[in-house]
Order: sequence, then C-alpha cells, then structure tokens
Amino acid sequence: MAPTRRDFLVTSAGAALAAALAGPLAAFAQPPQPPPAAPTFTPVRRNVGTFTMRGGTVGWLVSPRGVVVVDTQFPAEARALLEGLQARSGNRGVDLLVNTHHHGDHSGGNGVFRGVARKVVAHGMADQHMRRAPGAPAQPPAAQPPAATPGAPEMLYPDTTFQHTWAGDVGDERVVARHYGRGHTSGDAVITFERANVVHMGDLLSFRRHPVVDRAAGASMRNWARLLQEVANAHARDTVYICGHANTGLPVTVAQADVLQFRDYLLAVLALAERQVAAGRPREEALAMREPMPGFEAWGAFPAANARDPLTAAYEEVAAGA
Repeated sequence: MAPTRRDFLVTSAGAALAAALAGPLAAFAQPPQPPPAAPTFTPVRRNVGTFTMRGGTVGWLVSPRGVVVVDTQFPAEARALLEGLQARSGNRGVDLLVNTHHHGDHSGGNGVFRGVARKVVAHGMADQHMRRAPGAPAQPPAAQPPAATPGAPEMLYPDTTFQHTWAGDVGDERVVARHYGRGHTSGDAVITFERANVVHMGDLLSFRRHPVVDRAAGASMRNWARLLQEVANAHARDTVYICGHANTGLPVTVAQADVLQFRDYLLAVLALAERQVAAGRPREEALAMREPMPGFEAWGAFPAANARDPLTAAYEEVAAGA
C-alpha cells in the first residue's frame, strides 16, 4: 500500500528529530582509540637489548651477574619494563639505572625503580634539569607524561652525577657514560656497553625522524653535528647504536652510517637556516618552508613551527650567531 501524506509527514518529522538529536550526541562521541602499545623486548647483542612501548627507547642489560637500565619512559611503561626485567633476571633487582637526559619520556618512569635500582647515574646538567622548580618547561610538550594520578610514584633522581665521563662494571660488562657537550640539551649522555659494542644515544640520535631541539635546555645544533662525528670516531665500525626515536615503521637500532647521515641532516638544516638569514628574509617568511629537504625526503615535511622544531631552532641559532 502506498504511503499516505500523513505517513510521509510522520516519517519526515521523525528523521528530523533523529538528526537534531544526533548532532549534539555526535559532538560527545569519541573517535576510536588506537590500541595501547605492547611492551616489546628485543635482544641486540651480548645480553644487551631494547625495550619499546611509549616514549624514548630504553636500553637494558640482563646477565647472570647484573642488570642495567638506560632510561625509563613513563610510569605505566616503566612498570611493564620492570616486570619484564624481573622475569628475565629472576627478580635480582637493578644494579644500575642511567638517564640519557631529563625529558619526561626518558626519565618519567624513574620513580617505579625506587627501592629497586641500586645506583642512578646522569650528567650533572640532566640532574639539574630534572630538579628544576615546578612549572619550568622540563620537556617538550609532545613528551609530557599524562596528568599525575593518585598513587603515582615519586620521582627518583640521580644519586651519582658526572661532568665528562663515568664508568662502572656490572657483572662482566663495562658501562661508560660520556658527555660530548651541548646537543639535544645541555645534559645528554652517550652510554656505551663496551664489551657488547652497543651504544645508547638517547635523543642525540633519531632515525630518519625530525628531532626535538630543546634550546631552552641548552641545545646546540652545530655542536650536536660535531659530537655525532666524535661519537662515530670513538667507536668501532660495527658498533650498534640505539636511537632515542625512529620514524614510524623503522628500527631503533642502526649502524655508524646512520649516525653520520643524521649528522648530515643537522648540517643541512643549519645550512638552510644560514641561507635564509643571509638573504635577510623575515623570520615568518624564513620559517614558512615546511616541505621535506632535498636529499632528506625520508624525514618528511618539517613539523609545524614551534620553539623546539629543528628548522625554528636552527634559524634562531644562526640568527643569534651561535
């Protein structure tokens, strides 16, 4: 039977009402959330491995005679890290915790290791940045941990600091932390597992990904490029390097050639900034270029201009004559 005019009006009114209700309700609907990252332990060489979940890459060593952790990500991730380490070590505790620098995605989980880590080591400036007054910009916005929740662990600060070099034996492994000067921050440490020939670079090394440049915490892109060459010179050609971050789908362990490619990337960004400053372009115009750099297309477009993006940081460093 064909619908009557009355049926049509009722149906139309119902559809209009449903649409009117759907608008406000849709505003409160949450988009599908990606599944939480899974804790992943990956062996690298001679009892040394990496842990990835959320935040900067963690390095670890588990042997019958010792456990070492380099960086801790955030509290929830640090708990997963600690559980995995205990399962692998027979609950022997952590002999040494080292922070490569102060940013929250590398040190935010330190508190989980309170009462577990026997020694906590970091560069003196990294320690100062960790302890700075509340409210100071301690890490990039993208690396900020979620708001503190009841029961969150109290921060665990370094009990041992150094200015140039620190070294110690854990079991049959020699662990050396070196500071090569200003780079990603003013307090970055390069951690070498000498017998394994594995080096954790923290955020001094990103694999084909635009890095954060924390000038507020003392970063220097020019010295950063120099120190990458110095690190490569100080280690063997077959050294395995652990990156603080890698672009989506790429590994977090790389070779010496990748360290030098990242050096070349930093120098290319500085050269771009130098050309803009030499041409006398206003800051806004100079920083408007966001497309990938020729020769470094794998990095993708530069992120939106902000205080810690590499193009902005390079422009400010060059303009300041640093």
